[in-house]
Amino acid sequence: MVTDAPARLRVLEAGTTPDAALAFFDTLPPVAVDDLIGAWRGSGVPTGHPFDGALERLGWHGKRFEDAERAHPLVFRGRGDRLVRIDPRLLPLGAALRMAPLLRTRAAGVVFAAVRPLLTTTHPQARVRAVEHRGVVTAAMVYDRQPIIDAFRRVDAHTLLGVMDLRGMGEPYVFVLRRQRSRDDLGAQ
Repeated sequence: MVTDAPARLRVLEAGTTPDAALAFFDTLPPVAVDDLIGAWRGSGVPTGHPFDGALERLGWHGKRFEDAERAHPLVFRGRGDRLVRIDPRLLPLGAALRMAPLLRTRAAGVVFAAVRPLLTTTHPQARVRAVEHRGVVTAAMVYDRQPIIDAFRRVDAHTLLGVMDLRGMGEPYVFVLRRQRSRDDLGAQ
């Protein structure tokens, strides 16, 4: 059995079950709100969740935290790999869950790229708070206009494991955030 957290995460990123991902999440230390500040590159952890691979197909880049009051939950790659922020309230998440297999298709990526300019915003769409999640108080992103809370735990100094809790969704969506170190990666238009 792998004992260090980054190595365990690499194993899980190859594919796992929701129970195994949550068991790993539960072993990780909490994150302080201030530790989230900055830009983070995201990727899903394959657990059999309907969203597995869908966000990546649509061009999801990650998340950005300016401070506790100004956070951007959905940063996507736009034209020319420019980073843009998407307004989550404009996304029909219920329909997305029902149609998730279609979101992983090339056609969905093309359609999303065409409508993405209509979904962008420059305004923060979430806040960060310390919340109790799975028995531990840790930093979490609380979306402003969607019933979503993303709770985070620390894998190492530059890596977080996140669990998306969406009201009405059976299993959580599990994802990884890796801190962006390049100045070019820090901003989204």
